This record gives sequence, structure tokens and C-alpha cells, in this order.
Amino acid sequence: MSPFASTDPATFTADLKTQFDAFLDEHRAALHDCLDGLTEQEARASLVPSRTTLLGLVKHATFVEKVWFDEAITCRSRQEIGIPATPDESFILEEADTVTALQAAHSRACEESRRRTAALGLDDVVRGNRRGPLPLRWVYLHMLRELAQHCGHADILREQILAARA
Repeated sequence: MSPFASTDPATFTADLKTQFDAFLDEHRAALHDCLDGLTEQEARASLVPSRTTLLGLVKHATFVEKVWFDEAITCRSRQEIGIPATPDESFILEEADTVTALQAAHSRACEESRRRTAALGLDDVVRGNRRGPLPLRWVYLHMLRELAQHCGHADILREQILAARA
């Protein structure tokens, strides 16, 4: 069996939702794991002019899970969910934002996302997003794009951090 569900031969012929879930979970894991083995200082290292840090990427990934799989599905407001109003604010790190705390929060958010989508089909419409009603299929595609982009950011930042150790 392949170490990645997306490359497991059983996934090749699985239904589309199963395939989407496999790819989403791989990207979720990559973002979660980008912090493994880093010090708190390294995880907070600001290497680009934006607010993008490895710790901030995991915090932002938690935010987008809640936007797309809580707000969009449950129709609860961001205030009710307890998340920032804007994506940019989701990168702001607080003192309590540690590697352990944010990895745990991210894991919980991903598990909640899986639970909320388990009974939904790709053609089911979610109504709680600011763009208006959207099929779950679009949400999955958007999340794949979002997480893939941030996995790339994380790869580059982590490479720079590990190179600085040498």
C-alpha cells in the first residue's frame, strides 16, 4: 500500500469524493507536519515581508477549514465560530499560539471538517459562504487550491529555516 492515499490503487477508481478527501487529507497533513521538529522561534520566523510564517500558515489553514466546513455548511457567523473576520487577520500570531497548540487546533478543525462533510455529496449546496450558495464540489476544489498553495509556501519557508541551522 502506498504511503499516500491518493496514490493507493484503490483510490484511482474510487468515487470522486473519496479521491478529493484523500488529496485534502494529504495537504492537511503536510501543513500540520511542517512544524515538526522546529523550535517556537523557528516556527515564528518571519522570512518574507507579509505575515506569512510557518506557524501562521497552520493558523490560517485552521481558519480556512472553519470558513469552508463550518461557516459555509452550518451558516454560523465567523464571530459565532470564534475566527477572525478576514483571511489576513488569521495569520496574526498571539503569545499563546505555540506549535503544540496550533497543531492541535488544526487537527481538531480538520476532524470537524471531515465529520461535517461525511454525509454530504459533492452536488449538495452549502449556503453559509459570503459568495452565496455553492456546491460542495466547488468548496473541495477551492480548498485543494488553497492548501496546495500554502503547502508550497511551507516547503520554501521550512527549507530556509533548516538551511539557516547549518
